[in-house]
Amino acid sequence: MNTATIGGKEFTEMLCAGASRLAIYRQNVNDLNVFPIPDGDTGDNMMMTFASGAEAAKSAGEKLGDTAKAAARGMLLGARGNSGVILSRIFSGITKEFFELDEGGIYDFMRGMESGVAEAYDAVKTPVEGTILTVFKDAVTYAKSKNSSTVKEYFDDLLSEMARSLDRTPELLPVLSEAGVVDSGGAGLLYIFEGMRDALLGKAPSDTYSATDFKRADDIDFSLFGADSELKYGYCTEFLLRLQNSKCDVSNFDLEAFVAYLQSVGESVVAFKDDSIVRVHVHTMHPGQILDYCQRYGEFLTMKIENMALQNSEALERGNNAQSVIEKKRQKATGIVSVCNGDGVKETFLSLGVDAIVDGGQSMNPSAADFIEAFDKVNARRIFVFPNNGNVIMTAEQAASLYDKSEIVVIKTHTVGEGYAAISMMDTEGDTNSIKESAEEIVSGVVTGLVSHASRNADMNGVQVHEGDYIGFVGDEILSDGKNRNSAAKEMLSKLDTDEYGVMLIIVGEETKDYEADELYKELSDIYKNTEIIMINGGQPIYDYMIVLE
Repeated sequence: MNTATIGGKEFTEMLCAGASRLAIYRQNVNDLNVFPIPDGDTGDNMMMTFASGAEAAKSAGEKLGDTAKAAARGMLLGARGNSGVILSRIFSGITKEFFELDEGGIYDFMRGMESGVAEAYDAVKTPVEGTILTVFKDAVTYAKSKNSSTVKEYFDDLLSEMARSLDRTPELLPVLSEAGVVDSGGAGLLYIFEGMRDALLGKAPSDTYSATDFKRADDIDFSLFGADSELKYGYCTEFLLRLQNSKCDVSNFDLEAFVAYLQSVGESVVAFKDDSIVRVHVHTMHPGQILDYCQRYGEFLTMKIENMALQNSEALERGNNAQSVIEKKRQKATGIVSVCNGDGVKETFLSLGVDAIVDGGQSMNPSAADFIEAFDKVNARRIFVFPNNGNVIMTAEQAASLYDKSEIVVIKTHTVGEGYAAISMMDTEGDTNSIKESAEEIVSGVVTGLVSHASRNADMNGVQVHEGDYIGFVGDEILSDGKNRNSAAKEMLSKLDTDEYGVMLIIVGEETKDYEADELYKELSDIYKNTEIIMINGGQPIYDYMIVLE
């Protein structure tokens, strides 16, 4: 491959090679799990995210800008888990420097990688060093300092420091040092870039990922809006506007007046300002009028204008109950989407009033596209989302930022227990802020203890963990190690001031026998006489017991 300049075809080959190499080593990445339980899924999440982008790039054409945009969009929709979201933001940042290019050289790649660093850090509200963020940042900084003359040399420098930085991650993050592993996200990134470098050298493996590793959106059928069609619904217009000091006072920009104008000439207006960037969504018959107005204040970074009549026809063509998605009235004021797995857990959440379940959780992280599909299904003016897993929150937020048909409010629940407590006490009749604040207050008073099988030996938080035993933990803190799941659960609860909680919900996992659960219920009822104990058969994987205290 020519390593002086890279076009769309070459970049696509690099992406596919990166996906192929990660596919080979995805289990290695999964195994770099801090906790000694069989729930490692970082490799799977990064694989599904990156393969979505690689596949999308295949049909994007010959220009570097076109393939990069297609790949970034594919990763955005396919992103799963925190590692997948960060990976998608890295390539979104890289793409910003490739947008208008037919092909790129060494300096384009340098700028693109630096933009990727900035975009990834911006995506994480509280960046933690010693993670994929650090590994990528260190590599990009080092490679820039080496003044490479070709893209191939640049990747050599990038990879040499990426490997060194990955080895340093335990020095920056004590939990990695304690577990004796390097950062899994950083390892996945290294495999991806090794594959991309292999393509530059002409020795990349053939595709080793399958259709199950990605999820593509349906292509638009342009025949659905023909020469005699009528523009009835106008255009869905979205763009990012970079405010310019030469055109306005950026620091004192009047967003309220700006929005008022948009509302006077359009509908479904959503606009917010982040530093000097204004993101706009509006439905209008005359997008040019709005673009002319907005250009008084700045210049456009990205833009998307879609014919809503075509969207409507496409929905009818798919047999969407012979009813226009544009004309269809909202059937609910408020809807609820929750992430969970296990038949019993799903039934419980549906009985609480959840409108749509996104299947997933630990080791089964859903994608942004999965959330968007659920939002469409709920069909409400506002939708509250409960991720119920710390590794799913960023994906839910990314899906919310992409969805413009409803107001999406993500409640940052880290466990199924937090989601259960918040939803069971939720009053959907109030204003959005009040509901959100109430849910967050409820979540803050919930403790969720988990019991799972130990997959390896470890010494964490002063607890000696033995492979084959069971451990009880809350968040990142291991509290107990037992020869059986019940002893681990009881020891864990003894360290949680359980007497202070009025309700204990025990959610029984798929591997736990009925007699074991019954025995635990009886023993805990005798120990915690003032606590109401409720037990349900959740059927969830990974966790033998999820015990919720509220």
